[in-house]
Amino acid sequence: MVMNSSRRTDVQVGDVSRLFDGRRLTLARQLIGLRKNALAAKIDKSPTAVAAYENNTKRPAPATVAQLCLTLGVDPGFFLPGPHQAASDSVPHFRSLRSTTQLARDQAFAYGVISGDVGAALERHVEFPEPNLPRLSVDVEDESSTLPEEAARLLRKHWGIGSGPVGHLVRLAENHGVVVVFSPAQTAAVDAYSFDDGYRPTVVLNPAKEDYYRQRFDVAHEIGHLVMHVDAEPGSKVVENQAHRFAAELLLPEDELGDLLPSKADWRVLARLKETYGVSLQALLYRSRALGVMSDVTYRNAVAYLSSKGWRRREPGEMPAVEQPSLYPKAVEILSSVGMDELSLAKESRVTPGLFRTVTARAPVREELFLATQEIESTDGVIPLFRSKDNEPGT
Repeated sequence: MVMNSSRRTDVQVGDVSRLFDGRRLTLARQLIGLRKNALAAKIDKSPTAVAAYENNTKRPAPATVAQLCLTLGVDPGFFLPGPHQAASDSVPHFRSLRSTTQLARDQAFAYGVISGDVGAALERHVEFPEPNLPRLSVDVEDESSTLPEEAARLLRKHWGIGSGPVGHLVRLAENHGVVVVFSPAQTAAVDAYSFDDGYRPTVVLNPAKEDYYRQRFDVAHEIGHLVMHVDAEPGSKVVENQAHRFAAELLLPEDELGDLLPSKADWRVLARLKETYGVSLQALLYRSRALGVMSDVTYRNAVAYLSSKGWRRREPGEMPAVEQPSLYPKAVEILSSVGMDELSLAKESRVTPGLFRTVTARAPVREELFLATQEIESTDGVIPLFRSKDNEPGT
């Protein structure tokens, strides 16, 4: 459903100085991959001053706002308070906290928040499904209960998933109000992650994972976090294992697969189940062992065979295209048909056109839309998502 829109005017730097929201400065700094002291050096201010701007204990002068815009590659309106503000206690569920730096995680989360800004802007004009996720809090120190499996069965019932394979999982999640987006290529070092920041439950997919079967498991895994771990600290082995168990039960229900899984490594049977249920051979082997259908010895031998054949990297057979989000892309298409182009929508979302296209893309964006500046180091595995205006050709 398309709603009425109104014209927006350019925002003046002086007005922004009076209404400046320091949380938006934190977001812009994290997006470009800068620490406070690095930003302070670029705008010739002290780290204490930058901290005061971000904490809203001090307002930057108009000239400082202009310098922040040039340095961070944003328009003045980016720093105004918005209708969507990420909850301060929202914590993304990253797969491993040890494999990525805090700076990289901050950047990834900032991108997720920006995806919420884009969604909030789109929802001024189109109607999205209401979030419809059941909650079943699971003790993050409990390694033995069956609550993860019960949570998956609860979701299947809540979403009306009948017996048999789950269909297009990304579309199913979107139909129940979950936002699914691809992250930029620059953040591919961070695996799929999820969070619920007060706008909508959100799943951010790795753009480099071109594996249909593993991506589906990733989506199921992240939905598990959203159902079970709203208030849980992310990254622990127990939490990740609970999300894996949830995903396995969601995609491969015990009451259906128990009689179908082979006790031996029958690759023909496993290949048929792979195609039917949309999961990898490795996931099926793991599920067989977890359900007690396959012994530990048989499982280990089967995994060794997978490795010897190179199937752990690329399993045999044709690879379907990964499932694609449609909630944001369809909204953009609808609005474009009534005269609202991407540039105006990006401006309303307060993001660059390139970043808007990445957030609203059906498929991962491969081209370099967000070029790194020469001054910004990426030794922490962080590449700027904004292109600083003072480093564009011809300026």
